[in-house]
Amino acid sequence: MRRVKLLVAAVAVGTLLVGCGEQAGAERDAAGGQAIDSGSAMGSPQADPVALIGSWTVAQADGGAGDVLRLASDTDGGLLLFGRCGVRMGTWRADVNGLFVADATGSSVSDNARGCGPDTEAAGGWLDRAVAFQVDGDSRVLLDGQGMRVARLLPGAKPTPGPNLLPSLAAPPTVTDEVRRALAPAAALPATVTPAGRDALLGRWVPADGRRDGSQAPHVELRDDGEWRGSDGCNGQSGRWVAGPDGALLATAGPSTLIGCDNVPVGSWLSAACRAGLDGQVLVLFDAQGKETGRLRRDS
Repeated sequence: MRRVKLLVAAVAVGTLLVGCGEQAGAERDAAGGQAIDSGSAMGSPQADPVALIGSWTVAQADGGAGDVLRLASDTDGGLLLFGRCGVRMGTWRADVNGLFVADATGSSVSDNARGCGPDTEAAGGWLDRAVAFQVDGDSRVLLDGQGMRVARLLPGAKPTPGPNLLPSLAAPPTVTDEVRRALAPAAALPATVTPAGRDALLGRWVPADGRRDGSQAPHVELRDDGEWRGSDGCNGQSGRWVAGPDGALLATAGPSTLIGCDNVPVGSWLSAACRAGLDGQVLVLFDAQGKETGRLRRDS
């Protein structure tokens, strides 16, 4: 793996945090694994995504116990995962009712750590499975699609910046009024569209106006494993996504190639969206203010 140096404040690999206030479905209690009411777990003020901002010691996670997860606004480093073999950087999104999605991509591997080297992949597969969160006292609990605990996040972590990271990116992140506004609930879908559920979103989508048809057409493919892949017509793009009732949609966007062309920013449409609705056969994406970010049609 090519070493990625983190000598500057986190490279922008996604959108700013966006608040999306949707109701998630029934989940399971993080400690006991019993089903609990979505209204109590995912629809209460305790699911405020601002509560995720901080530096957390990862516990009860398969392959990630002892790591440090720092969650901040994109202007304050975004997502940083400090593991034994180095630091992974990425983006995350969450909403006021408990949906959560994260994508840790770029990495800086320490050659000095025992068993680590340039080709070592830092642990973080557990993070891909997280699609929801809960507040449990001082800790935070990440849940998978079946409502089972993926990890418990314990407060007060103090990551070590190391030689390839600015010290400010290991400091405790701050919560500002701008961050609170960014994580506020999103506007409801307009009455003219039907909320798009997860099953309706699965598959490959292209711009509704038919721009750049053919093998190099801009597109996004929403996969059942929570990953999406696509292209703006020239550059490959990818990230992770999660959907909930009432058209809730959160997606991250990882790094992209930088080939210049007359492109269509379908990946940006997706990563800026908070809700998705169907206008007939057309998928319409909306941002936190209720403005359209893009229109797509299923690729037949």
